[in-house]
Amino acid sequence: MPSRDRSSKASTNLPPRPSLLNQQTLWGVICLAAIAWSVQQTGIFSRSLFNPDGWALVKRFLAASLHPDLSPEFLWLTWRSTLTTLAYAVCGTSLSVVVGVIGGVLASEVWWQSVFPSKRQTVQFQFWRKKLHRVSFPQGDRWPWLSIRAALSVPRAIHEIIWGLFFVNIFGLDPLTAVLAIAIPFGAITAKVFSEILDETPRQPLLALLNSGVAPLSALTYGLIPQAFPNLLSYTFYRFECSIRSAAVLGIIGAGGLGYQILLSLQSLRYEQLWTLFFALFLLNGSIDFWSALLRHRLGLANRLDLNTLNLAQRPSLHQHAPVVVGSWLGVALLLPFSFWYVQADVSKLWQPRTLQLLSDVSRTAWPPHLTGISVTQLWELATQTLAMSILAMAIAGVGGILLSFPAAHNFFLPGGLLNPSKTSQAAKFWSTAGLLLTRFCLLVSRAIPAPIWALMWLFILFPGILPGAIALGLHNLGILGRLMAEVTENLDERPLKALKAQGAAATPIFLYGVLPPTLPRFVAYILYRWEVCIRETVIVGLVGAGGLGRLLTEQLSSFDYPGLLVTLSCFIGLTFLVDLISATLRKALR
Repeated sequence: MPSRDRSSKASTNLPPRPSLLNQQTLWGVICLAAIAWSVQQTGIFSRSLFNPDGWALVKRFLAASLHPDLSPEFLWLTWRSTLTTLAYAVCGTSLSVVVGVIGGVLASEVWWQSVFPSKRQTVQFQFWRKKLHRVSFPQGDRWPWLSIRAALSVPRAIHEIIWGLFFVNIFGLDPLTAVLAIAIPFGAITAKVFSEILDETPRQPLLALLNSGVAPLSALTYGLIPQAFPNLLSYTFYRFECSIRSAAVLGIIGAGGLGYQILLSLQSLRYEQLWTLFFALFLLNGSIDFWSALLRHRLGLANRLDLNTLNLAQRPSLHQHAPVVVGSWLGVALLLPFSFWYVQADVSKLWQPRTLQLLSDVSRTAWPPHLTGISVTQLWELATQTLAMSILAMAIAGVGGILLSFPAAHNFFLPGGLLNPSKTSQAAKFWSTAGLLLTRFCLLVSRAIPAPIWALMWLFILFPGILPGAIALGLHNLGILGRLMAEVTENLDERPLKALKAQGAAATPIFLYGVLPPTLPRFVAYILYRWEVCIRETVIVGLVGAGGLGRLLTEQLSSFDYPGLLVTLSCFIGLTFLVDLISATLRKALR
């Protein structure tokens, strides 16, 4: 009887089985329906999509990878183009960080709660801190915070290539165009993320200083920013990696650098030169990626970007004086002035009378906004094509990223890893290491090649439409997602997994019950985050004929149709906000 009682009591203490009809299941069904709708929008069931005559070009393109152009003249051109791309990225990132720091402070709730003492007093009780956090910010006093957040959302919604095309009309093909095209949207994105990091950082030291009578700015500087600094630094490096890719993309509109040379080689069918430039792009991206990862490791920072857990767990930074860290700071100190000197941007154009005159003319011409040569119905169709392209791209990138993330993680298939016994043969060690390196190289290639270049290559064998654009965006984002997801796996808490392994559990149960549950929600969060980015990137594949609103935007910019551009841009920004809203709601449901 006692044993039966204990058994009965234990069974009653088990948590109830969650219902299959929950919020996550509903969102999953909606996502599958959206993917099916996107596939139908490509026209795959109603028309021919493949161009069989393009296979000859594909074979010639792949064969050229075995003998790239290594002539001294072209290698020198490649070196100078690589330096240009790097300098654009450094200049754009440095300016965006300046905007991000100022905008991030002003866009954070914690700053405005520090400025108004009446709100601050209610948040000093830790137990009620989170509940009173919202209540203590009356709607009437939220307008500065809401105004700044709204002001930052507009430049954030416009892709850097649209900024670049706009600035080409104002400044011409000056390096200033590329630098500003990176700095403005990236500054707004950085400000948003910085503000979220500040809001999620523990506030006890800040509250102690404020309650002691210290001014808000000083209290923030000494009580909050030092704690948030490692996470701010980690995100800055992630943004620098994004700037390298954007600098390559901006070359397509004539800003110079590797992107410009790649486009010229592709259009003139000089595939040997194209592969030389590709290898330079892989080397540049790989070097930045390796340096960034090594530095973050030395500083105790786990991930580039930690979504859905913005209250990042900070590891002790035990290597602040390590040679890598000291050398990195020295390298940054040298790289910054060199980059600004190398690009030779004519900053005086910012305040020249001609610039003000051109901006005034654009503003006057663009008003009132109206469409020319296209109806509202056609605009709606292009908007739905853009949405379908982004959904299909993220489906490709998400599935591919998840599949490649596990072999790309160093703690998975290597000897002694989560799914590999400690004692293995030399052959097994060789193949597991080779698999890791090959997977990481594939991810590097996938993200290093700009999406419009991927689109141009797929247009060899596909007719123009949203399908080549979706595949191009999917491949580019696959490389980014796969690397971010691999970091999630590498930073798993291995204690429960080792416990399962010690009890003799096979690899499959360890994967299904130990690895997937903690990683899958984070993977979905990354996919949703990249979807927000991807909807903006549809513009750049539209530039090369992949359809959607991007193609219309570039046509209107090229023909100086500013009234029509304003309408299309408003539609595109509305679509971007809709995707942001859905993504934020979904990510919140996953927490």
